[in-house]
Amino acid sequence: MTAYELPHGAAAKAPEAPEAFEAPETPEAYDAVVLAGGGARRLGGADKPGVRVGGRALLDRVLGACAGTAVIVVVAAPRPTARPVRWAREEPPGAGPVAALAAGLAATTAAHVVVLSADLPFLDAPTVGRLLATLRASGAEGVLLTDADGRDQPLVAAYRAAALRRELAALAAGPGTLVGLPLRRLTGGLDLTRIPDPVASLDCDTWDDIAAARARIREHEHVLDEWISAVKEELGIDLDVDTGVLLDLARDAAHGVARPAAPLTTFLVGYAAGRAEGGPEAVAEAARKAAALALRWADETAEGDPGTAPGTPPGAAPGAAGAGPGAG
Repeated sequence: MTAYELPHGAAAKAPEAPEAFEAPETPEAYDAVVLAGGGARRLGGADKPGVRVGGRALLDRVLGACAGTAVIVVVAAPRPTARPVRWAREEPPGAGPVAALAAGLAATTAAHVVVLSADLPFLDAPTVGRLLATLRASGAEGVLLTDADGRDQPLVAAYRAAALRRELAALAAGPGTLVGLPLRRLTGGLDLTRIPDPVASLDCDTWDDIAAARARIREHEHVLDEWISAVKEELGIDLDVDTGVLLDLARDAAHGVARPAAPLTTFLVGYAAGRAEGGPEAVAEAARKAAALALRWADETAEGDPGTAPGTPPGAAPGAAGAGPGAG
């Protein structure tokens, strides 16, 4: 087994020898192991972790859900990823999920480990947090999601690392090897708690699954959040901002100045915040200034029309700003 890091955005080339590492350990720290080396036979051998859903590779979507990890280990051949990870490989490659999990677990040190497959388009950080919180609050050795049919999903789960190592050692001491063993041989000896979640547990095994996931992302109520996440990942931006503030600014610029002013103004706000080397607060302050300017612009335009009250958007009917019960 080898474990090593691939720098963000670097070509997928392994170093000559694994590097020693020490993971930070706190009471709340956890590690993650992502299994991404399957053959994807039902996808015709396609590179499943690299298939894009909602503009983001499936593997990157899963990595994005692991917000508070001390170490993320991906068991697969190295590739560029949206965030730095540690790479591991089962011996021999393609030896199955138990062997892959053993290889990934060997590169972790935290007491709790989240184990995930690389094809979960709807997994998010709150779901990972819920798995961990349930594990920490219970005496269980693992907490996993169940799908819409009530089936266990051991690759969307949080485990006590000691329990996984105990079961792996027992399997390794028995007849045969870990090669080709199904995960139920490993998890069958664990005390498990189950959480039903038919959405976060959805995986993508076929092209029909991929098509359904893509359609769901474009149709569900969080499509704007999905788009913003994809853009931030594509641009290498790790910044949470109040999208409502920016949308309000775009509306004010479009109505008070001209429609093309909306995208140009929001771009300039982002540029100003970047020059100030600020975070969400800098974006909010720049947006506030630009919104105030847009309103002043609208007022000045209205003042040029004697029949239009200040604050009325250009093109509105005279007196529209004061219309209503008691007006006039």
